[in-house]
Amino acid sequence: MAVTALDRNVALVVIDIQKGIVRRQLAHPVDDVVQNVVRLVESFRAKERPVALVHVGWSKGGGDALHARTEPQPAAGPLPEDFFEYVDALRADPERDILIHKRQWGAFYGTDLDLQLRRRGVTNIVLCGIATSIGVESTARDAWERGYNLTFVSDAMTDMNADAHERALRIIFPRIGEIGTTQEVLAF
Repeated sequence: MAVTALDRNVALVVIDIQKGIVRRQLAHPVDDVVQNVVRLVESFRAKERPVALVHVGWSKGGGDALHARTEPQPAAGPLPEDFFEYVDALRADPERDILIHKRQWGAFYGTDLDLQLRRRGVTNIVLCGIATSIGVESTARDAWERGYNLTFVSDAMTDMNADAHERALRIIFPRIGEIGTTQEVLAF
């Protein structure tokens, strides 16, 4: 379903636009995705709408990382030191933004994202980020179950797998929210 409206109390939630993830092999040109995310962030800030920047990370030893049998094991050797840092273009600011540190796919589980959004009266979440079928979709499902209206920005997200990205946009997201481009969302 195309974007028909944004609630008055809308927030932008950006998933995993962080240095280590944008360096991965992705289905769409990452510079274009990040540029669209930054346009959304700047617009929401200018309108004094909440911006939640979410990043995934765990302790150096990985003791707080998920260790499920099916979870792929990380590549040998340590991650680059800046792996978990937000990309510079976001200009993450703890005084202005809601900064969320998650330890698994979804941004709600084990974090205070829901509390921070509800305290601000948010009823509608605009979602974007990486990866469409993992962090974005997991967060979207949790948000939908919590009763938020959802808006997905199709050109401000990507995935490691093009088919997974398309599946989420074609099958999952239309069932739980509305989908538009950066330009369409910025028009509201």
